[in-house]
Amino acid sequence: MNMNKKESRIRRARKTRLKIAELSVKRLVVFKSNCHIYAQVIDETGSKILAAASSVSKDLEVKNGGNIEAAKLVGELIAKKAVAAGIKGVAFDRSGFSYHGRVKALAEAARENGLEF
Repeated sequence: MNMNKKESRIRRARKTRLKIAELSVKRLVVFKSNCHIYAQVIDETGSKILAAASSVSKDLEVKNGGNIEAAKLVGELIAKKAVAAGIKGVAFDRSGFSYHGRVKALAEAARENGLEF
Protein backbone atom coordinates (compact mmCIF):
# COMPACT_ATOMS: atom_id res chain seq x y z
CA MET A 1 0.00 0.00 0.00
CA ASN A 2 1.75 3.12 -1.21
CA MET A 3 0.68 6.26 0.58
CA ASN A 4 2.00 9.68 -0.07
CA LYS A 5 3.01 12.11 2.63
CA LYS A 6 -0.38 13.82 2.92
CA GLU A 7 -2.35 10.56 3.09
CA SER A 8 -0.08 9.29 5.87
CA ARG A 9 -0.58 12.50 7.88
CA ILE A 10 -4.35 12.30 7.45
CA ARG A 11 -4.31 8.65 8.61
CA ARG A 12 -2.41 9.64 11.77
CA ALA A 13 -4.80 12.54 12.37
CA ARG A 14 -7.84 10.28 12.06
CA LYS A 15 -6.57 7.98 14.84
CA THR A 16 -6.00 10.94 17.15
CA ARG A 17 -9.40 12.46 16.44
CA LEU A 18 -11.19 9.18 17.15
CA LYS A 19 -9.52 8.99 20.56
CA ILE A 20 -10.39 12.62 21.34
CA ALA A 21 -14.00 11.96 20.28
CA GLU A 22 -14.19 9.14 22.84
CA LEU A 23 -13.09 11.58 25.55
CA SER A 24 -15.70 14.15 24.37
CA VAL A 25 -13.64 17.23 25.20
CA LYS A 26 -12.93 20.42 23.32
CA ARG A 27 -9.88 20.19 21.08
CA LEU A 28 -7.15 22.56 20.05
CA VAL A 29 -6.50 21.83 16.37
CA VAL A 30 -3.27 22.91 14.69
CA PHE A 31 -2.62 23.09 10.97
CA LYS A 32 0.62 24.24 9.41
CA SER A 33 1.48 25.08 5.85
CA ASN A 34 4.84 26.13 4.49
CA CYS A 35 4.00 29.82 4.93
CA HIS A 36 1.60 30.00 7.91
CA ILE A 37 0.27 28.23 11.01
CA TYR A 38 -3.35 28.06 12.16
CA ALA A 39 -5.00 27.07 15.45
CA GLN A 40 -8.65 26.58 16.40
CA VAL A 41 -10.53 25.47 19.49
CA ILE A 42 -13.46 23.30 18.41
CA ASP A 43 -16.34 22.03 20.56
CA GLU A 44 -17.00 18.38 21.41
CA THR A 45 -19.26 17.73 18.44
CA GLY A 46 -16.78 19.20 15.97
CA SER A 47 -19.36 21.53 14.49
CA LYS A 48 -18.58 24.87 16.12
CA ILE A 49 -15.35 26.89 16.28
CA LEU A 50 -15.05 28.53 19.68
CA ALA A 51 -11.77 30.41 19.15
CA ALA A 52 -9.36 30.80 16.25
CA ALA A 53 -5.96 32.36 15.60
CA SER A 54 -3.47 32.25 12.77
CA SER A 55 -0.30 33.88 11.55
CA VAL A 56 -2.41 35.47 8.78
CA SER A 57 -4.72 37.37 11.16
CA LYS A 58 -4.56 41.14 11.52
CA ASP A 59 -4.15 40.76 15.31
CA LEU A 60 -0.57 39.64 14.81
CA GLU A 61 2.05 41.75 13.09
CA VAL A 62 4.05 38.88 11.60
CA LYS A 63 6.31 39.26 8.58
CA ASN A 64 7.12 35.56 8.25
CA GLY A 65 4.26 33.31 9.38
CA GLY A 66 6.16 30.09 8.77
CA ASN A 67 8.67 30.24 11.62
CA ILE A 68 8.81 29.30 15.31
CA GLU A 69 8.39 32.89 16.54
CA ALA A 70 5.10 33.20 14.63
CA ALA A 71 3.95 29.87 16.09
CA LYS A 72 4.64 31.13 19.61
CA LEU A 73 2.60 34.28 18.95
CA VAL A 74 -0.28 32.22 17.56
CA GLY A 75 -0.12 29.96 20.64
CA GLU A 76 -0.34 32.95 22.97
CA LEU A 77 -3.23 34.45 21.01
CA ILE A 78 -5.28 31.24 20.87
CA ALA A 79 -4.79 30.69 24.60
CA LYS A 80 -5.93 34.22 25.42
CA LYS A 81 -9.00 33.90 23.19
CA ALA A 82 -9.89 30.49 24.65
CA VAL A 83 -9.52 31.65 28.25
CA ALA A 84 -11.63 34.72 27.44
CA ALA A 85 -14.31 32.37 26.10
CA GLY A 86 -14.22 30.38 29.36
CA ILE A 87 -12.25 27.41 28.07
CA LYS A 88 -9.40 26.07 30.22
CA GLY A 89 -9.02 22.39 29.36
CA VAL A 90 -8.64 21.07 25.81
CA ALA A 91 -7.21 18.07 24.02
CA PHE A 92 -4.31 18.83 21.67
CA ASP A 93 -4.95 17.72 18.08
CA ARG A 94 -1.75 18.11 16.08
CA SER A 95 -3.45 16.94 12.85
CA GLY A 96 -0.93 14.19 12.25
CA PHE A 97 2.08 16.52 12.31
CA SER A 98 5.13 15.60 14.39
CA TYR A 99 5.34 17.22 17.81
CA HIS A 100 8.43 19.32 17.19
CA GLY A 101 9.33 22.68 15.72
CA ARG A 102 6.39 24.98 15.10
CA VAL A 103 3.76 22.60 16.50
CA LYS A 104 5.70 22.21 19.75
CA ALA A 105 6.30 25.97 20.02
CA LEU A 106 2.58 26.68 19.60
CA ALA A 107 1.63 24.07 22.21
CA GLU A 108 4.11 25.31 24.79
CA ALA A 109 3.06 28.94 24.30
CA ALA A 110 -0.60 27.95 24.73
CA ARG A 111 0.23 26.08 27.96
CA GLU A 112 2.17 29.05 29.34
CA ASN A 113 -0.80 31.34 28.73
CA GLY A 114 -3.43 29.33 30.56
CA LEU A 115 -4.61 26.38 28.45
CA GLU A 116 -4.38 22.94 30.02
CA PHE A 117 -3.80 19.79 27.95
